[in-house]
Amino acid sequence: MLAAELIDPMLPALKPTDSVGQALDWMQEHRIGQLALIDQSEYRGVVSEELLMDVPDEEQLLSEVMRLFEQVYVYETQHLLEVLNLLIENRLEVIAVLNEGREFMGTISASELLKQFAQELGVQETGAILILSINERDYSMAEISRLIESNNVKIISSYYSSAAYGMPDKSRLTLKLNRRDITPVVSTLERFGYQIEAAFANVPVESIDQERLDLLLRYLNT
Repeated sequence: MLAAELIDPMLPALKPTDSVGQALDWMQEHRIGQLALIDQSEYRGVVSEELLMDVPDEEQLLSEVMRLFEQVYVYETQHLLEVLNLLIENRLEVIAVLNEGREFMGTISASELLKQFAQELGVQETGAILILSINERDYSMAEISRLIESNNVKIISSYYSSAAYGMPDKSRLTLKLNRRDITPVVSTLERFGYQIEAAFANVPVESIDQERLDLLLRYLNT
């Protein structure tokens, strides 16, 4: 999914001629702490509720107020993961989307982006989550997929987390599967030498310590 598809049409953009009071009203209305500021079609940065609250005169124009993240934006053709990375890196609530001509196209909100990301990962789909602890040199998605699919189970989505430097046994592969009963999958993977670090499912997984599984399920449901 590209940035252009993630634009929230309900989020307004502020203008330099808007007042501090108007900006605060819009932020309260949309329950958000930041909004993009544009001059005509030119992106000028982000205005923050936290900074606006310190302005003594609500009639003061935004052109006279400090702006943030003037050089932080995404182009409409950038991927969801690139957008998410910039939001997290800069701790932003919103991020501006520009076209190739650097014209402002709209705003992406962090909350809506996370919802889309969850949908892309299949988080809302019924099924178990399996976490494997593997050495990087042993990582083969093709082999793991073959073993899982041999039990008539499909991988909905996957996420690989690289090992920290000097800790090759700490790499993790997180898998979202399309079945709740993954006991046969766990058995197959363990038989081929894969280490199951955690499993989240609505039915017991016999080869995982039940007490640990219960703790993980409670964590998932919080």
